[in-house]
Amino acid sequence: MKSGHRLGRPFGWLWAAYGTSALGTWLAFGAFPLIALRVLHAGPAEVAALSAVGTAVGAAAAVPLGPWVEFRRKRPVLIAADLVRCAALLTVPAAFALDALTFPQLLLVSAVVAAADITFRAASGAYLKTLLPAGDLLVANARLESTAWSTTIVGPPLGGAALGLLGPVATVAADAVSYLLSALGVRATGGHEPRPEHREGARLRAGDLLDGWRYILADPTLRPLFLNTAVFNGLVMAGEPLLAVLMLGPLHFAPWQYGLAFAVPSIGGLLGSRLARPLVTRFGRHRVLVAAGALRALWPVGLAFPGPGAGGLLLVMGVELGLILCCGVFNPVYATHRLERTAADRVTRTLSAWQVTTKASTALLTALWGLLGGLLGPRAAIGLAGLLVLATPLLLPRRDAACRAAADPAPDRTGRA
Repeated sequence: MKSGHRLGRPFGWLWAAYGTSALGTWLAFGAFPLIALRVLHAGPAEVAALSAVGTAVGAAAAVPLGPWVEFRRKRPVLIAADLVRCAALLTVPAAFALDALTFPQLLLVSAVVAAADITFRAASGAYLKTLLPAGDLLVANARLESTAWSTTIVGPPLGGAALGLLGPVATVAADAVSYLLSALGVRATGGHEPRPEHREGARLRAGDLLDGWRYILADPTLRPLFLNTAVFNGLVMAGEPLLAVLMLGPLHFAPWQYGLAFAVPSIGGLLGSRLARPLVTRFGRHRVLVAAGALRALWPVGLAFPGPGAGGLLLVMGVELGLILCCGVFNPVYATHRLERTAADRVTRTLSAWQVTTKASTALLTALWGLLGGLLGPRAAIGLAGLLVLATPLLLPRRDAACRAAADPAPDRTGRA
């Protein structure tokens, strides 16, 4: 590593762009459901559909974008994705001002933003790999992870105040502006990005859409990580709506207490991301990956046991703190491992497939656990999800595969290194 871990001006601009858009997202967190409820007078089913359908359609739309983006320079793609998100979101306050806002428009905007978000995340991973040497990727991912948790701490309280003072439409406009600023930040990275090799005369075929999944499933290290993160994230997120029902319903917590229960523990993510590199330096990547991945699975089952009052609130905060601390260590290590393991000409397709699967599995499991919550009650359904999460460490990479991955970059499926 360089002294002081200076990653250079281009990464600094990319980092600033990431932080700006992340803060804007958290400022507008919950704005669409509020618009649907207060402005369009939608019912609970429509509000639920706004999240599930928008995410699902966006994920489906992003499937062909991964192979298409792979053979194009990533910096223009990142700028375009930011501008698409900005333009889509700006249609909401514009339609509201003209008294022409409709629920189908909210669904369409949600889907467009979801597709652009998946595309941005996939392209940004490939761009980061060209921007920095392999030895700096862990530091860079740790800084991005730290920024993500910092905006999680700061954003919701500011967003809640903005929602109260200005209303949800104004916070959507602020989110749109954050994407415009992000696009300007990505543009400021400058430099010359080499054009990826393109298959001359080749056209995108239906089979190419599955390249990312084929690459992941054929790799002995990426495959278990892929399954682990899809199942873990899906089960953890599936319990969140039920926990909201439990805390705001039978346990009678106020909305500000519910928000506090998740905002304060996010400090654990900030701490964990700062610990990731020192832990890897001392214990090695594989040990940290497996230990953090196993430890994070121990916490979610505790969310089935909170009671009313201060004790219940502290229990939720303690469980979330432990969970987020372990995730803060795990995420940058796994993101770095995934980037280094993936061949340079496969990064965008691989990350796109990863994002699409994670979002789809989360949407599916959230819907399924909503049904289980109605049949078993929220507490029992949360407990069941937590028990299943305990099995997810079995999907982490084995030692021998992890060692080979650290020593040799994965070849692409044409035999090139």
